[in-house]
Amino acid sequence: MGGRHRTDELEDGYTSSKEPPRRRRGGRGMVLVPLAGSVALAVLLGVAAYVIINRDRGCAGDGIALRVTASPDIQPAVSQIAERFNKAAHDVEGRCATVTVAKGVPATVASGLAGGKAGAMDVWIPDSGLWVANLRAKNPQAPEAGASVAQSPIVMVASGSVIPKLRKSFGEASWGGMINAANVANVEGPGRKVRVLALDPSFNAAGLGALLAASGVATASGGGRQQLVGALKTLSGSAVRDQDALLSSLGVKGTRAPLGVASEQGVWAFNTAKKPEVPAVPLYPAEGTLNLDYPMVITTKDAAVRKAAEAFRKELGTESARKTLQDQGFRTPDGKGGKPVADSGGFQAEAPRALKTPDVRTVARMSQSWSRLNLGTRLLALLDVSGTMATPVPGTGADRMRMISKIAIEGMQLFPAKSEIGVWEYSTHLAGQGVDFRKTVPVGPLTESIDGVLRKDLLAQRLSTIQAKPTGDTGLNDTLKAAYGQMTKEYQGDKINTVLILTDGAGNDDPDGVSDEEMLQYLKKTYNPEKPVSILLIAFGPEAAAGKKQMDALAKATGGEAFIARDILQVRRFFLKGMERRICAPNC
Repeated sequence: MGGRHRTDELEDGYTSSKEPPRRRRGGRGMVLVPLAGSVALAVLLGVAAYVIINRDRGCAGDGIALRVTASPDIQPAVSQIAERFNKAAHDVEGRCATVTVAKGVPATVASGLAGGKAGAMDVWIPDSGLWVANLRAKNPQAPEAGASVAQSPIVMVASGSVIPKLRKSFGEASWGGMINAANVANVEGPGRKVRVLALDPSFNAAGLGALLAASGVATASGGGRQQLVGALKTLSGSAVRDQDALLSSLGVKGTRAPLGVASEQGVWAFNTAKKPEVPAVPLYPAEGTLNLDYPMVITTKDAAVRKAAEAFRKELGTESARKTLQDQGFRTPDGKGGKPVADSGGFQAEAPRALKTPDVRTVARMSQSWSRLNLGTRLLALLDVSGTMATPVPGTGADRMRMISKIAIEGMQLFPAKSEIGVWEYSTHLAGQGVDFRKTVPVGPLTESIDGVLRKDLLAQRLSTIQAKPTGDTGLNDTLKAAYGQMTKEYQGDKINTVLILTDGAGNDDPDGVSDEEMLQYLKKTYNPEKPVSILLIAFGPEAAAGKKQMDALAKATGGEAFIARDILQVRRFFLKGMERRICAPNC
């Protein structure tokens, strides 16, 4: 009977008593019909079970997605904790919160946040609150650092094979000892036997933390700022971005024992994953240390997602979560470690003494100091070759020219290969009548070749053979005006631009050239604090004191400084003071 609904097979959930019609034989489609029905029924029953289970647990309907970006070292542990969190179906306003965890290099994430781009992220777990401090120093409206998720002390680290050698030449591990070994001016110190390696603080929180700890210790002990600058200058030449790269280099044999810095968890993870022939050993600084604190930073502004973040924060504080973190080499926020950092392999179960966390301004100053110290160098050295430079220096067997040349060579060795340096000689009428200077080596990269000779080698050759002009006067002002004008015109914003004057201190005695007063007026008019070219002046000789007033005036007109050297050993200190001015320029 056409148009009639079939109700004889299933009515209100009960089967009809009538015998169902026989099925037709053959036809693949007829076989699939009951199978499809069974699958559909199973799916329906599964969905129903899911809804019932989650309704019993307090959440149903659309979920709340919480996107977490974590530092790569802690991301695996946070992911494990998130999996358990998701299975428990946590209720947030009647909806299930689901957490996904992605890796994010803290320096990269911080850069994005500084530019106002949080990306696909609701929560950020960097390795250190130092990233957040730097952000908030620039923008007080940036998200605040929340409670710590885990902890890992910043330690010194060395290959187990060199520990006896280190202890003999370096003594007990300490931040003060590290500064002493790294200080470029301490030529007779432990740096002769110890090579200090650094993590670039621009890209690595353990590197920044180590510098802050060392700086704090140096300040507390009354150590000079120059000592710290000397250490920073050395470390800038050996800094690496990646912690694993630093740890791998500890096994490279050399004349000096390598000593680096890392997080405690990083040392454990390196030994566990890389299985080096000789494991890396953590060394805990005697003065105490700073910790990587892995803060939870909530970046989302969505109210419901923020509640989901708070629920996950509580999960991260549970005993099961703490154990997961401890099993992967981390300590809990109160400093308690697990089996990986028990008393073996150099690890110590007891947390090291925690140094006071620096304030936002201190963190920002250290970051800025590192950046400025690592700016390139563009330097033009003016070398006095006037008649007084031929005067013998008592007790040395050399004249002033040789001593000044040694000073120049000694100073040049402090500059890295990427520097741009040149040398002019000056007296009177060196390059024809009225031209008081000779462009001995033009300013350019030390690694650049000039007629088949590297500029670095050419400078050393010229400086070691340069001769004084016995009848020459000191045409300093004419030379300085030409040099300062050129350096100002060729100013490079990514470098520290300096005119270095090396003289016996007699000042300008050229009667036909620019006067002292005219020179000062020129410098004051030409100096641009937005594009600073500073004058650094080093004098050697008994007449230096008499010319100090004019020397100071020339230097200070450009934010520079003048020094009198009594012996060649002072030169490194003078050059370091010049480098120290990078930190405060142009407002020193």
